[in-house]
Amino acid sequence: MGKSTYTIRRSSRTMTLHNADCITGMREQIRNGSIDLIVTSPPYNLGTRYTSYKDDIPRLDYLDWIEGWAGAVDQVLSDSGSLFLNIGAKPSDPTVPFQVLSRMQKYFCLQNVIHWVKSIAIQQEDIGNYPTITGNIAVGHFKPINSPRFLNDCHEYIFHLTKSQNVQLDRLSIGVEYQDKSNVKRWKSGQDRRCRGNTWFVPYKTISRRAAQRPHPATFPVKIPKMCIQLHGVDRVKRVLDPFLGIGTTAMACIELGINCVGYEIDPVYFQEACRMVKLYEPEPIQETIPNTV
Repeated sequence: MGKSTYTIRRSSRTMTLHNADCITGMREQIRNGSIDLIVTSPPYNLGTRYTSYKDDIPRLDYLDWIEGWAGAVDQVLSDSGSLFLNIGAKPSDPTVPFQVLSRMQKYFCLQNVIHWVKSIAIQQEDIGNYPTITGNIAVGHFKPINSPRFLNDCHEYIFHLTKSQNVQLDRLSIGVEYQDKSNVKRWKSGQDRRCRGNTWFVPYKTISRRAAQRPHPATFPVKIPKMCIQLHGVDRVKRVLDPFLGIGTTAMACIELGINCVGYEIDPVYFQEACRMVKLYEPEPIQETIPNTV
C-alpha cells in the first residue's frame, strides 16, 4: 500500500493506525468478520475544507463511493456487530444523511436512529415546576446561520446499522437516573437507571482558537464513540474499526475503555495528528511503539 502504519502495543490492547485508503486497507489487511464494532464519520460532501480531500464531488460519485466502502465494511464486520455511522447535513442541503443511508441499506439494516444534539435551548415555562431548572437555559455550540430561510442546525444523525436488526444492546450502560425516584420501585429492574433513548446531548468543548487553527475541521467529541461502544456492550467488543479516523477520536475512546482499535486515515497531516493524540492519550506508559511502512 506504500503508506505508513503506527502501532502502539500494550499488554491489554493494540492500537494500529494506518495512513492509507480504507477500502484498500480493509480488503488487504483485515480478516473477514473479525471486527466487532465500527464507529465512524465519513466526509459529508458538503464542501468542508479538508487539508487534501475534495469534499464537494458530484453527488452520485459521492454516493457510489459511500456504497464502495460500505461493501468493504460489510465484509470485515461480524454478523453480530454494529456500525455506528455519524453523518450530518447543512440547512441548504438537508438530504445527504438520507441519501447515504439509502446506499448503506444495500448491505445493512437500520436498527436505531440516534440524534446527536449539539446545542439545545429550554424555556422554563415549557417544563413547568421542575426542581432543578429555575430559568431559561441554552447550552452547547452551533454554527449560526445568517438566513431568513433556514434554521440553525444543532444536531447530527448517528445511524446504528446491523446485519440482522437483531443485535442486543447494553442500554443501561449509558442510561440516566430517574428524576422521579418512585419509578425505581415501579420497574422490575429496581435500578435507578433507565434507557437514555435516542437523543444524546453531547456538546463540543469550548475552543478558544480560531476554526482555521483547529487540527481537523470536522471532529466529534470522544464521548460519542465511547457511548456507541458502551451501548453495543464493552464485554462483547474485542476490536473496533474506524475507516475515517481523522485525528484519532475513536481510538482515544478505545483507550479509555481498554479495547483494541484499528483506524485508517488517508490524509498524512491528520494521520500524524492522530498518532500524536493517541500517544498523548495513553493513561499508562507505552510498552512498544513501532512506526513502519506497509
